[in-house]
Parts: sequence; structure tokens; C-alpha cells
Amino acid sequence: MRYVVVSVVKGEAGNFNNNLRKEVYEKFNAKSSKLPAHFTIKSPFETDNIIQLENTLDKFSKENYSAPYKIKGYDHFDDRVIFMKVIMSKEGKILHDNLIDSMSSIDYINFDKLDGKNKIFHITISSKKIKNIFNDLLNYVSYIPCDFNCNFDNICIYKWENNTWLLHKEYLLKK
Repeated sequence: MRYVVVSVVKGEAGNFNNNLRKEVYEKFNAKSSKLPAHFTIKSPFETDNIIQLENTLDKFSKENYSAPYKIKGYDHFDDRVIFMKVIMSKEGKILHDNLIDSMSSIDYINFDKLDGKNKIFHITISSKKIKNIFNDLLNYVSYIPCDFNCNFDNICIYKWENNTWLLHKEYLLKK
């Protein structure tokens, strides 16, 4: 099975991202992830047995407190991805890095520079075949105010099934 681990962006910021992705799809036919608004903790991986990850995330969520972060403005990776910028708090970065350490002990979890401790936190708006419309798309979103206070308060495992990502399990961090 194919899985991904993310933190879902909820509330006003999550709704904003989900609606903006729909809007840019309708105006520009620019596709995005089939996941809800999120930042990635572990990019997609394959395993037949998810129990060790479930146990690790359950234990981690029971022992750790949520942490704040900000979403402010937009940025991009080359002309391939347009995203909302995440400014992770010091507490959030420590929380994230401790989570990476906890998950790293699992055989089938391997982090690289794009999804490990030094990743660029971001919430994607569009990332599928946008090179030809990149400038128009970036220009369009750059005029839309984007400034939110958020909480890194959940860790979610999604499973790829029937050509979409379905929530497998959500772990809530202590408040």
C-alpha cells in the first residue's frame, strides 16, 4: 500500500487553501494534490504493514504539545510549484524534528532532503504541469492576501486508494 504522512491545515487557513486550489483549477486548469490543505511530514512511501508507524505516531501525539506557525504570502519552487509560505515557529521546528527522529527508527521510512528535518515547509496551491501558465498563475495569487496563524496540532496518515488519498488515521497533539 502507498501512504503519506502530513499535518492538515484546518480552520480559516485550510479553507482558504482548499478554495484557492479550486479557484486556480477553474480559472487556469491548474491541478494540485488530492489531499486537503497540508504540509508534508513524510512524502509517499510503500509498505504492507503500517502498525509500527501507527504505534509511533500514537505515542508521539500523546507525549507532545501542539505548536504555532504562520502562513504568510506565497513562493514557488522554480516554475513547477506555487505555494503558501509557512513560517514555522521555533517550537514547531523542534516538534517537527523530534517527529522525524521518532519516525526514522521505522525500517520503511526513509527521509531525504525534501522531506526530512531541513525541508522547506509549504502548503501547495498548484504543482501539476504549470510551466506554461506559471507567470500568470503566480501573478494571480500574489494579489490575494494570505496571512494566517495556525497550529501544528495533528499528524495524519493518508492511504492511496481508488485513485485518491483517503484518511487512514489522525493523531491529535496535546494542547
